[in-house]
Amino acid sequence: MMNSARISYYDREILKELRLRVETNDPHFFGQKKLKMRGKDLKAIPHVLFTMIELEVLDLSPERESCLAFRLPLVPPSIGRLINLRVLMLDTNELYSLPKEICLLQSLERISLSNNYLTSLPHGFGRLPQLRSIHASNNKFEAFPLEVCDIKVLQFLDLSDNLLMSVPDEISKLVNLRTLLLNYNKLIKLPDALCELVDLECLWLGNNRLRELPHNFGQLVRLDWGYRYTSSVLEMNPLMHPPIEICRMGPHKINEYFKDLDSVRDISTSEYEEDELHALNEDSENEDKNVNTSGQTETLGNIVEEDEEKAEL
Repeated sequence: MMNSARISYYDREILKELRLRVETNDPHFFGQKKLKMRGKDLKAIPHVLFTMIELEVLDLSPERESCLAFRLPLVPPSIGRLINLRVLMLDTNELYSLPKEICLLQSLERISLSNNYLTSLPHGFGRLPQLRSIHASNNKFEAFPLEVCDIKVLQFLDLSDNLLMSVPDEISKLVNLRTLLLNYNKLIKLPDALCELVDLECLWLGNNRLRELPHNFGQLVRLDWGYRYTSSVLEMNPLMHPPIEICRMGPHKINEYFKDLDSVRDISTSEYEEDELHALNEDSENEDKNVNTSGQTETLGNIVEEDEEKAEL
């Protein structure tokens, strides 16, 4: 932390102004010390801001369309000094990466990263022990950021509108996850491990390339399609197993579908095995007949050959 005796007069004046802008009456973060940076400030964040370790909420997102000309090009490594920060908002900037120092924010509970150009999260991100909410929609993630799967307390994860093609098995480690938003990606398949998140209450998978759901998808009974369809979105997928009409009826119908499908497969397999056995028996009988016929033909041929020899004599 910067020693106050070494801060110049100019920096002290800036710091004084910043502290005057701190508010505690935001209805979304009532009682928490919040600072919002606006307009041109986003182009050049005053370095003395990162001496304000009392901050609990820091908003570095452009607020209105008129402010979009001024966006944060990067997050300074000094962000790691704000050890009491609980909420960090970095939406709608021009961020291509995050500094590893962000992993020092051990009090962080929520981070908003949507509408940037991120392709990965820094190593160590999964060691943020209090992080419960990650908003990272509309970025450039092609691979699911495995770091988030190590955050055991995570309850909300938004990775919608990215370029994801798969979800890792490690997703099952997020045992406290309640909301998972993966719509508008390029998902082809979902892992069976997803079905272990039995406490999921909201799952958006619309506008992907899914042709089938995991076999145990019906275990996600907290996804209440029947009464609150917005809790789960599967529209705009080329679903075949189950068809979208079944999916719209909820997890119980999906479960019934897969049970019925298993029954049909069991019957088909049994009948197939019986047909195969019957075919093998028929082949065996035909082979015996062929052997007998071959023996008779050979015997008859020998007799004819002997008669012809006698005639010649």
